[in-house]
Amino acid sequence: MSEQQSEHPGTTRRRLKRRNSSLLILAAGIFVFAVVAGLLFYGLRPVTLKIAVGPTGSDDVKLIQGFAQAFARDGHSVRLKPVTTQGAAESIALFTANKVDLAVVRGDLSLPASAEAVAILRKNVVVLWAPSGGKGKPRSAKIKSIDDLPGHKVGVVGSTQANVTLLRVILTESGVNPDKVTISQFAVNKVADLARDPSLDAYMTVGPLDSKITAEAIAATAAARGEPKFLPVDVSEAIAQKHPLYESEEIAGSIFSSSPARPEDKVETVSVNHLIIAQHALEEATVGALDRQLFTQRLQVARDLPAAAKIEKPDTDKDAALPAHQGAAAYIDGTERTFLEKYSDYIWGGVLLVSGLGTAGAWLRHYVKRDERERYITHRDGLLTLIARVRAAETPEELAKMQGDADALLREALDCYDDGAIEEGDLTVIGLTLEQFHHAVSDRRAVISGDRPGLPRMRAS
Repeated sequence: MSEQQSEHPGTTRRRLKRRNSSLLILAAGIFVFAVVAGLLFYGLRPVTLKIAVGPTGSDDVKLIQGFAQAFARDGHSVRLKPVTTQGAAESIALFTANKVDLAVVRGDLSLPASAEAVAILRKNVVVLWAPSGGKGKPRSAKIKSIDDLPGHKVGVVGSTQANVTLLRVILTESGVNPDKVTISQFAVNKVADLARDPSLDAYMTVGPLDSKITAEAIAATAAARGEPKFLPVDVSEAIAQKHPLYESEEIAGSIFSSSPARPEDKVETVSVNHLIIAQHALEEATVGALDRQLFTQRLQVARDLPAAAKIEKPDTDKDAALPAHQGAAAYIDGTERTFLEKYSDYIWGGVLLVSGLGTAGAWLRHYVKRDERERYITHRDGLLTLIARVRAAETPEELAKMQGDADALLREALDCYDDGAIEEGDLTVIGLTLEQFHHAVSDRRAVISGDRPGLPRMRAS
């Protein structure tokens, strides 16, 4: 009879059970590996943020597209997806409706409560000037300061209402009734019309100091109406105190032209930030990573787009007019938490959970294997019984049969150990018991064969 045919049916069933358990453990391991791999893939995948910016073809759009391309090219964790709009109004509308994560806007526009600052792209500076009348017929009243503006007309470059609002704030804080000043707006592509309009007594632009629009407007009006007289905003500090969205600024001499010098000397004025805003609900780590990328790559992007070099960090003070996003503030203030600091509670919770699951698993395993453990106890007691029976054996055949029984009991005990029903200490007990059994068999075999001196030889029946 072959070994497979002579194998005990119970042993065969246990081997099949162990094989199934091994397959189950393998499947569980593959599942855990797949879950961990999936979590790593999910956690390390790039985050793409939609950013509303406009109008089409503007410097803002080009700048954001430049950063988006740089982030994608260098494989950064945060990517930008520009959503081109018709202007700030549409950008804010998309932002308010939560259709975008970020938006490029002016700080003095009407922003939703969820808006928080990420980065300042540039400062838009107010430039006010009046023609000297050197070209054509001189005017009867020259504008030398803001105090001279009542009863006159100011041409404002740009169609946004925010420029008109800002001019009215300047007039009011300067002690001039804004209702006594006529305001006429011109689109940015209508600078030539602004310069030819004889009804205008002063002009105003709001933009970066190196703005082509401002430079063209000053040059055009100088050619048509004479050299400009720049009007200082002497109350800029007071405006900044009363209206935190505005800041006191200074226009350096000759910044628009060196020959002739425009302006001849520094001029006090006000500015407003042009910035990137983010939704308050946007994850802190994501915004922090975005800020890090913006400020580490701005010089690289500035090679093609010089405006990138002007990016500044937002005000992180808690009482700032437009608060900085927590992620941006953490990056700027150097208070970003490390991985362990952010997730230490989860890590320790996971350790405790795994420990608890291990304890519960061990108890469950012992509970499931309770029948096999009871069988082990039976086998152990069976060996002890065999030891007693060995001492009463009369023939070598009886001893051989008992040894076979002992081998079967040992095999059962090893199966229980393999199944996890008993511990290594239990197997040690079996080993000691089996050792005593073999000693007893050896002693009894010697007695039966008459080989031990001093003992009576047994008679064969």
